[in-house]
Amino acid sequence: MDSVARGLAIYVIMLIAMRLSGRRTVAQLTPFDFVLLLIVAETTQQALLGDDFSIMNATILILTLFSVDIALSYVKQWFPRAELLMDGTPTVLVADGEVDTHALKSARVGIEDILTAARQQQGLYRLDQIKFAVLEADGAISIVPQKT
Repeated sequence: MDSVARGLAIYVIMLIAMRLSGRRTVAQLTPFDFVLLLIVAETTQQALLGDDFSIMNATILILTLFSVDIALSYVKQWFPRAELLMDGTPTVLVADGEVDTHALKSARVGIEDILTAARQQQGLYRLDQIKFAVLEADGAISIVPQKT
């Protein structure tokens, strides 16, 4: 039972840490972010396993983590407010061509991130060409171009 309790605790801690750290996709990770991710993985592994390195304990932990993840996916499906709490909501960064500096600051997104998404998605290269830029709940930035 200790392994299940450890698995549940680590899952909740990681969920909270991911929500607090902001929305980034894997493609947006810097080299330091990637190293930090590896360190977190190693630390988490040690916290999960404790002194029991048996295959049975590892199996119990894997099943616990996946079970919690599946259960929470059902909870999010049944209770939309839970999904908002766990996954967050989209954040409008540019509305009608106006940059929301408060939203940029709170999301820790820079103008260059918006311009990069605009170039990649729409072939736009200036802010005045962007009608809307939205930071999606999954960390991607969606761009809607101005009508020409």
